Amino acid sequence: MESLKTEKNRSLEVATETDGVSLRHADDMLLAQLGYKSEFKREFSLIETVAFAFSIMGVIASVSSTLTFGLESGGHVGMVFGWLIPSLFVLTVALSMAELASAMPTSAGLYYFAAKLAPSEYSALASWITGWANITGQTTLVCSIDFTCAQMITTAVSVASDGSIVLSSGATYGILLAILFSHGIVCSAATSVLARLNLFYVFINVGTTVAAIIALLVISDTKVSTRDAFTLFENNTGWSDDGWAFILAFTAPMWTLTGYDSAAHISEEVAGAARAAPIAILVGVGATASLGWILLIVVSFVTPSISNLLSSDLPLPMGQVFLDVLGKKGMLTIWSLIIVVQYVTGAAQGVDASRVVFAFSRDNALPGSRWWKQINSYTQTPVNAVWLVMLIAGICGVLGFSVTALNSLAGSAVIGLYTSYTFPIFLSVIGGREKITPGPFTLGRLSKPIGWIAVTWVTFIVIMLLFPPGSRTTGSDMNYSIVIMGAVFVFATAWWIFSAKKWFHGPIINVDGLSVGEKDDTPGESVEGQISSS
Repeated sequence: MESLKTEKNRSLEVATETDGVSLRHADDMLLAQLGYKSEFKREFSLIETVAFAFSIMGVIASVSSTLTFGLESGGHVGMVFGWLIPSLFVLTVALSMAELASAMPTSAGLYYFAAKLAPSEYSALASWITGWANITGQTTLVCSIDFTCAQMITTAVSVASDGSIVLSSGATYGILLAILFSHGIVCSAATSVLARLNLFYVFINVGTTVAAIIALLVISDTKVSTRDAFTLFENNTGWSDDGWAFILAFTAPMWTLTGYDSAAHISEEVAGAARAAPIAILVGVGATASLGWILLIVVSFVTPSISNLLSSDLPLPMGQVFLDVLGKKGMLTIWSLIIVVQYVTGAAQGVDASRVVFAFSRDNALPGSRWWKQINSYTQTPVNAVWLVMLIAGICGVLGFSVTALNSLAGSAVIGLYTSYTFPIFLSVIGGREKITPGPFTLGRLSKPIGWIAVTWVTFIVIMLLFPPGSRTTGSDMNYSIVIMGAVFVFATAWWIFSAKKWFHGPIINVDGLSVGEKDDTPGESVEGQISSS
């Protein structure tokens, strides 16, 4: 089999071993084998790629945003084990995605993987489903992150004014729009600028998390026992079944541990992408899950009353934790840093989402694709795609006037993203893996069992996220995730049936000069046809 190595691997090996041929040139040759010409500058190093994947999950900001889920769904047990259990399963998703990203490092990412791994007659449809699911998750996640950042700001205002100033939903929405506008400017910057910014992102992210852990442990003079911190269970949900109530706590880590596919989406801007992308995915998920768990254990120790936190007037209970332990000045100090972490998390997610929009538009799969796939001549980044993401996120932000609708938006982001993460993995384990040449990172014989665990877990989680917060619901407190995702599904399906299936054939080659022998390393009939004609 060694003698039958594909041109893709030979190109990479020759380019990296020949004197005078740069690693970036090797990346561009590999990208060409996948069917795309290089349109970005490869300014991200391995460290900066890892920093990007890690920063997009914003440990302390995400924990602060989602603490309510654990408090309601199990109390101390919900915080500690409601985080740990899902994190272990998410690692299987990350491992499978890392393997695919190593084999096919392109900004098209997940929907390219799906096209390559699916049976040829379903290649285009698989790509279409995955792409739309991912874009839905990406854009709604931008809104969800930035709206939470706005809520953090309103929390700080309330604490600073001793509760005399409580900003309205309209004011919160105005803050959201300001954040999105500033993110549009940041995300439009050149790749070299974005790469350097991520080093700052990871510094402020880790530094604030560690500072919060130490401050809570050292300053708190009221701690629960070790037994209570790990085993005290409280059901504050609308469900009578304690087991199901505990499962709902899984929402917090599932929302936090998203966006790590970003390492794949920026792979065309990374030097040594076939190795850097999988490393970034695994380090990002592992570090975020670990730091988040440590932080939540500490919060569990310094929380004597779950009910007091849930009854707090502050928009986010984590703010009350810091206020109770650190006092007003200490809380505002650490909270200001958390706001910065949440802001940079939103900026990183904006970059990720814009790259997905660019890649999908490059294959003419979005309305107005000719606009969104344009690369700015000055920054060499997809500026139009950036502003489209911010516009959609701003429109989605209208849902923030309803707490129920906002929570449903967050659930929709997780459903969309994890559907797009897992569909290519499913195609891989049912036989698609045999169609690709493994990259530097491969799971070998463990690929299928790990993949099946990932697929089974995500199937369960998607179903769970569609359930309402209580067994009895009304229109004001139901879970609208199914409505949001259903609307996208109906739109994408109708467009496919009545139009797209006639012209969308999967990822489109935009390079010339490929030989007919290379056609097996590209996805879909459209790609094969173009290679043959060239």
